[in-house]
Amino acid sequence: MRQVFLDTETTGLSPESGDRIIEIGCVEMLNRRLSGRNLHFYLNPQRRNSEDAVKIHGLTDEFLADKPLFDSIADELLEYLAGAEVIIHNAGFDVGFLNEELKRVGRSRFGEIVTQVTDSLTMAREMFPGKSNSLDALCKRLEVDNTNRALHGALLDAGLLAEVYIRMTRGQNSLVIDGSEGSTREAELAIVDFSAFDLLVIAANEAEASAHDMLLAELDKACGGRTIWRTLVA
Repeated sequence: MRQVFLDTETTGLSPESGDRIIEIGCVEMLNRRLSGRNLHFYLNPQRRNSEDAVKIHGLTDEFLADKPLFDSIADELLEYLAGAEVIIHNAGFDVGFLNEELKRVGRSRFGEIVTQVTDSLTMAREMFPGKSNSLDALCKRLEVDNTNRALHGALLDAGLLAEVYIRMTRGQNSLVIDGSEGSTREAELAIVDFSAFDLLVIAANEAEASAHDMLLAELDKACGGRTIWRTLVA
């Protein structure tokens, strides 16, 4: 199973009004493990950034002036994304921008290139209704370290989204890049016959037994006498 986590940064909020993509970040995951084969571009949007956008991503017009145009990286991007499930946080925003960029250079729409687009924001809203489900909020809730996220960045955010996604889908607690050795080796568990061992039983002394009885009495009082362990022991 090949999944790609994708994020973009843009000059503004409206592709219909001419706002453009200035950064694309992609993080690849194969069978729920990071492959390390990522893709990242800064792009010259051929227009000025809005001031509000620069406050979010910090990518100035001067920095972007010598970066490639979308047309020059389109083939590499489409080849990388072809056939993958693409996970995007608030997918409608990024896909809207990508479709406009693809339209400008005479390419197919984004949904025709990939096998599936999954919106992790929709997933989060279903899992955590009524709560903030921004990427920062999910990182905090799911204990994903985002201390390096002073500004938004497409590749950084795609990596954070991968970690958030794997925790949302309960596959594992963290992601690691596949190593060259042992990645497919199954763990071998030794079978131990415990009947061959004499297990040492250490009885509680009088003070320990008294302290235990006091704790049980306090628990019984706290729950209004509804505990059942004394009945079970009897």
